[in-house]
Amino acid sequence: MGANRHLGRDVMENSSTAENLDDNPLSAEPGLKGADYVVRVLASRGINTVFGYPGGAIMPLYDALYNSPVEHVLCRHEQGAGMAAIGFARASGKTGVCIATSGPGATNLVTALAEAMLDSVPLVALTGQVPTTALGTDAFQEVDMLGMSLSVTKHSFLVSNVEELPEILEQAFQLANSGRPGPVLVDLPKDVLLASCASDPSSNAVADTQPVALPWNLCEQARELISQASRPVLYAGGGVGMANAVEALRFFQQKTGMPSVLTLKGLGAIAPDTTGYLGMLGMHGTRAANLAVQQCDLLVCVGARFDDRVTGRLEGFAPDARVIHLDIDPSEFGKRRQPDVALSGDLNILLPALAVKAPCEEWLKNCEAMRYEFRWRYDAPGETIYAPALLNTLSQQLPDSTVVTCDVGQHQMWVAQHMSFTRPENHLSSGGLGTMGFGLPAAIGAALSRQKQPRQDDLVICVSGDGSIMMNIQELSTARRLNLPVKVVLLDNERLGMVRQWQSLFFEGRHSETVLSDNPDFPALAQAFGIPAQTILHRHEVDDAIQTMLNTDGPYLLHVAIDAEENVWPLVPPGADNHNMLEDI
Repeated sequence: MGANRHLGRDVMENSSTAENLDDNPLSAEPGLKGADYVVRVLASRGINTVFGYPGGAIMPLYDALYNSPVEHVLCRHEQGAGMAAIGFARASGKTGVCIATSGPGATNLVTALAEAMLDSVPLVALTGQVPTTALGTDAFQEVDMLGMSLSVTKHSFLVSNVEELPEILEQAFQLANSGRPGPVLVDLPKDVLLASCASDPSSNAVADTQPVALPWNLCEQARELISQASRPVLYAGGGVGMANAVEALRFFQQKTGMPSVLTLKGLGAIAPDTTGYLGMLGMHGTRAANLAVQQCDLLVCVGARFDDRVTGRLEGFAPDARVIHLDIDPSEFGKRRQPDVALSGDLNILLPALAVKAPCEEWLKNCEAMRYEFRWRYDAPGETIYAPALLNTLSQQLPDSTVVTCDVGQHQMWVAQHMSFTRPENHLSSGGLGTMGFGLPAAIGAALSRQKQPRQDDLVICVSGDGSIMMNIQELSTARRLNLPVKVVLLDNERLGMVRQWQSLFFEGRHSETVLSDNPDFPALAQAFGIPAQTILHRHEVDDAIQTMLNTDGPYLLHVAIDAEENVWPLVPPGADNHNMLEDI
């Protein structure tokens, strides 16, 4: 029976029946089409840049984009388009939009949807779908995207007729941006895109919701805990930047006087030269940050979720601390650590309401002493290039406005440890999903977001590894075509470095499938895309190479050979408490 079913599909694809299922564009109804309406909605919402890749089912939307005020950026893979839209959203604070056709085009977006879901990025994905009359028939390039996307989106819609389009699009953008942001998918059958739509996008705007009153009894409980804490620590995450609450957080930290630590996604929320700022905490956090959290008597968690990479062994995390947890998403309260006070709402309102002085002057001095004692050292012996030192040198030469994206692996942790950020939107790293291939398309999206505002001259640096860069290397073509100022710093150890490190430490040195000695000639590959590049092998070459890269217009690739055995330190081993960090061994 299964064989007959597939035979029937093959026959259908090569018969006149298939042509009947695929609406003829020339038979579209007159007037404003559904596809035109979608573009008008994008324009009315100030969305001037979208990312995608065309195909059969989504072709009416691409026809509507032609000569429209909405710029479409052609990426070279749908996953690249999705990641670029995420980079655009995170760097600009706007909603990212990506577009793909039905079937494989839409399924290629799934990883980007999961990325946006786990890192709470407002993203609207518009996917083509076979005509409604063909749904459920195994038509050419038909995939149930509604069902496939449910677990990686805040919500998914299948538009069954054009009359639903105005309400669904309004809900999609509202859901993507309300509460805890996230991705929403709108699946658009081809006949819906071709049908007439009489609605005016401006008539479907939804009024802003009224602000929620502060729970003063809980605020008073939190203020009392802060005013009594002698060893408090402020622990802030990615939610601060998403809430545009950086200034509110800094005001709170200054008024309370407590030391601060940040998550990977929170980097930049506290200025790096702030007294008592101890850096990133967690598995590859600084020793000062982890020790301070382990010793604190009050932990004020703001826009973070007690992620396992932060806490280590959960039962041993901040064992003596009371907890105040502030988050827009109340489902995070008690999910991993039960708070003494939980406050859900706008951080710009909550943080000032809790800003009372904590009696922690001696504790702050102790934390500053730890920060100095455990400061980074860059005097590694030898003539080979020491990646942390290179990244620190690069960071010191970059303007504060520079955006740095990265992929996932050792280089990601070195960026977090050894580069400085003054704003969270200037550090784009794949946090929750840990997606190799994120960095380059995210850099493209970030660079394009800068071209739409006064920061059009901002540099964008993509720090990648030789494993990660291959995941979406086709997007070098996108960077070249648009002549974007994206500079790729490629750290090449001919290994899947982080996996190799774990195999060395925890799998008795059995390096299974982590040797990448057959890497391509990366500079030659970049040059094949029309991008200038160079390789450096020794540390005396670093300064000149950085200057050449920064002074070259448009995209550039700096290929950096590093030691295959270099590890990321410190490291909290799996199942250990955060104060039991491994150092260089």
